[in-house]
Amino acid sequence: MAALKRVLLKLSGEALAGGGAFGVDPAALNAFAKDIADAAASGAQIAVVVGGGNFFRGGSGATGIARRAGDSIGMLATVMNALALQSALVEAGRDCRVMSAVDMPRFCEPFNADAGLRHLAAGRVLVFAAGTGNPYFTTDTAAVLRAAEMQCDAVLKATQVDGVYSSDPKSNPDAEWFGEIAASEAIARNLKVMDTAAFALAQESGIPLIVFNAHAPGAITAVLKGEGRFTRVTV
Repeated sequence: MAALKRVLLKLSGEALAGGGAFGVDPAALNAFAKDIADAAASGAQIAVVVGGGNFFRGGSGATGIARRAGDSIGMLATVMNALALQSALVEAGRDCRVMSAVDMPRFCEPFNADAGLRHLAAGRVLVFAAGTGNPYFTTDTAAVLRAAEMQCDAVLKATQVDGVYSSDPKSNPDAEWFGEIAASEAIARNLKVMDTAAFALAQESGIPLIVFNAHAPGAITAVLKGEGRFTRVTV
């Protein structure tokens, strides 16, 4: 795999919670910030979409909150995570900007594709918040959308395991690991790497997906170089 020059990192809110069930764990936050800063220092242009599940998960209706309202709360949760990540990146020595799909100029810049491209070209890490700005769309879909708008080489999906498996390797030690798999096969096998809307947009935009375990130090830089263990989902 050729070295990747510009990528969109999809980071879940749960990853920022570390081993906890809620909120942001400082150790996890700083570890991700260091890896992102190191990857940017290597010359790659890094954009990030962060989820909000460590604060609130909309969509399921389990909270008794209507879907539209729940998704709006979830968007605000992603803004909190984006601002926390920005602070950690600055502490790690990397200039960073947060752009929100929902206007809130006191906290972050409104999303603008041309301005985003200029930030990346200037070497800044760019964190996108508030998903797509619309209910009924996940942050996975937002990640692919922003990757297309930023003309990224790939979407890097950080997970708890080192790629895509035929089933959950934590509960099934015999689960098959895939070094490469087509998006159509992942959908057909219901592997739940990303939601169907995100896959469809990735296929339409021709953006591959790379699934990896981001908890190992240096994992992001390794993936950028085509090193380490990961799954490439082709489109």
